[in-house]
Order: sequence, then structure tokens, then C-alpha cells
Amino acid sequence: MATFPFEIVSPERLLFSGEVEAVKLPGAEGEFQVMAGHAPLLALLDPGILEVTGGGAAGEKLFIDGGFCDMNGVTCTVLAESATPISELSAGSMTAMIEAAQKEAAEMEPADHDEAMRRISVLHMVHSQL
Repeated sequence: MATFPFEIVSPERLLFSGEVEAVKLPGAEGEFQVMAGHAPLLALLDPGILEVTGGGAAGEKLFIDGGFCDMNGVTCTVLAESATPISELSAGSMTAMIEAAQKEAAEMEPADHDEAMRRISVLHMVHSQL
């Protein structure tokens, strides 16, 4: 299978840079996958699991807390608001994230509450996969 250059960057660090076969991403409008030769795309990402297939990071899964995906037709870069390899997450850290998100949701205006509840739902899903 063809590979392409892929990078995932968070404000704290470069998490991965190398050749991969595919990347599955949690898009704001639903999950999607990018492969070699994909049409140019700039997509908003929601919190969720990013999964890499093939190459140096085969099987790598990361929790991203939103961001952007830039696929220019040759290379793909994910700019994540925050990103943590699933292997580095603990049940306790996810519980703390959920509690913080619930506290933030309680203080939000009603118009923003649905988005906050969706994020909490995603955090619960990730927690259940640990």
C-alpha cells in the first residue's frame, strides 16, 4: 500500500513525523480517513481518537482534543489542540478530564451546552477504551 508523509503536532510537542499508509480522524462532521493521494482537504477535528495505519507508527492511537487536519494532496499535518498517546492515558487522568469538562459545562450559556455535552460523551467513550 502507498505511503505518505504525516505529522501530528500539539502546542507542547511534535508527536509523530513519518511515512504512514492511512490516518483515521475524528472530524467535526464525522470520522474520516486520509490515505496517499487524497484530495486536498482542510478539516476541523473534534475530540476523539486518531489512529495511524502502516509505517513507523502502525497501530498508534492518540486522544486529540480537537484541532485541524491539513491534507495538501501529498502530505498530511494534524495540528491538535492537545494530543496524548492512548498508552500514556490512565483511567484517573480521563476521570479528571471528564470532571473538568462537566464543571465547564455547568458554567456555560445554554447555547453552548450541547457542544460541551458532546465533548463529555467523547471523553466517556475514550475512558471506556482504556
